[in-house]
Formats: sequence, C-alpha cells, structure tokens
Amino acid sequence: MYEQYWGLKAPPFQNVPDPNFFFLSARHREGLARLLYAVKHNKGAALLVGDVGCGKTTLSRALILQLAEEKYDVGLITNPALPGNDFLEEIDLQLGIRPPSNSKVAILRALNDRLLANVREGKETVLIVDEAHSIRDPDVFEELRMLLNFQLNDRFLLTLILMAQPEINEIIGRIKQLEQRIAIRYSLSPLEQAEIGPYITYRLQKAGAKRALFSEEALQIVWQVTRGVPRCINTLCDLCLLEGFASRTQTVD
Repeated sequence: MYEQYWGLKAPPFQNVPDPNFFFLSARHREGLARLLYAVKHNKGAALLVGDVGCGKTTLSRALILQLAEEKYDVGLITNPALPGNDFLEEIDLQLGIRPPSNSKVAILRALNDRLLANVREGKETVLIVDEAHSIRDPDVFEELRMLLNFQLNDRFLLTLILMAQPEINEIIGRIKQLEQRIAIRYSLSPLEQAEIGPYITYRLQKAGAKRALFSEEALQIVWQVTRGVPRCINTLCDLCLLEGFASRTQTVD
C-alpha cells in the first residue's frame, strides 16, 4: 500500500519467516552456527529456545537454505501438536516417504529404510521441529527420543533440531533420556539496542530503500517500545511507514 510512496519494491516489515530478510545479529549468527555444527558434525540432537517473536522460525528457514539439497534430506514439522502416531506419519510425509500402511511398524520401518538409503547415498537426514513447545502428548517426546536410536555403530542416522519457547526446558528436563541426548543448546535473545538501527536499515534496503527512512530519534523510540523483539519491531515499523504515508512525511521521526 505504501511501498511506492517510500520508494520500496516490497513490504519491508512482514511478520513472515522470509529468509531473505533474515538479519544476522550476533545472537542469531551464533544460533545458526551452533545448529549448523550439530547437523554437519552429526551430533544427534540440538535445541534452540527463544521467547515469542525473537526469530526462531525465520532462523530455521535460514538454516534450511544452508543445507544443499544434494547432500541433505530435510523434513520440517511446523505443527507438532499431534498425537504420537500422527506425528510419526507427519515425519514420513515431510520427508516424502510413503509407508505401505499407517501402522506404527510400517511408518518406522519406512523411515528407517530411508535413513539407511540416505547414508548409502552420502546424504544426511535432518528433522526440524518448529514450535516444539506446543507438543502436549507425552508420547510424542518419547517418539522423538526413540528417533535418536536410529544409529549405526559410529553415527546417528538422523539429526533432530528442536525450535521452541523456553518452557520446553522444563518439559524436557522431566524426560532425562531425551534431555541427555541433546548435545547442542542455545538460547536466542532479542536484539541489542545497538542492533536496532542496522536491523531496520537492513530490512529497508532488502525491500529497495535508497535512503534512511527513520530518524535517529525514531530508532531510539523503537527500542524503548519493543525492547529488541524482532516481531514487535516489524509491527511497529510497518505502522510507522503507513502513518508516514498517510501524513505525507518524508522521514519517520
């Protein structure tokens, strides 16, 4: 609606997990590096936690872009709030596996066959579970633990990546067999105050901006209001551009 007025080619502050707008803050860069380490060094399981709106989902999409299709077979679960057997079926579906029936034995056998076939072809299998804190069925956590039993003598057949809000720490803490298998952990925090300006500038430039659209004073207010939570920054800045368009201002002040 306001893109032409501000000289933009696309909306800069959409709250969707578009990896093209993924800003590598210091914390996001480290989180991505740890997940890549877990995948490329076959660590079995990794857990990344962060509060609402901190960019976990966008980071998961950026991670997938780092994994070449010819070398990695990636499954992404975006709605894990399913009962146990349905969850296993969803894993097979996201990996493009079609078991001969929907029995648990058939689902797991088809998954195991795919994991072994990937190893023979020199491919790694990665399963990313986004919004893992929404899992309410205890059986699903048991299934996740059992997935890590797919191993050869010297390696895991699958790397499991859990992306979740911090409350998952308490849940997993009660399941010692699963907790002990998580080799890599990282907590994603909001942006620092000094990163607010670069974050907004980065997204505006990605959308085609040729000049600064927010004053320094405005950036300070964005920090005060949002405390560095990317989703809140996007919402506020989007409304600022809309208001600036409506009032025909040249800069968001």
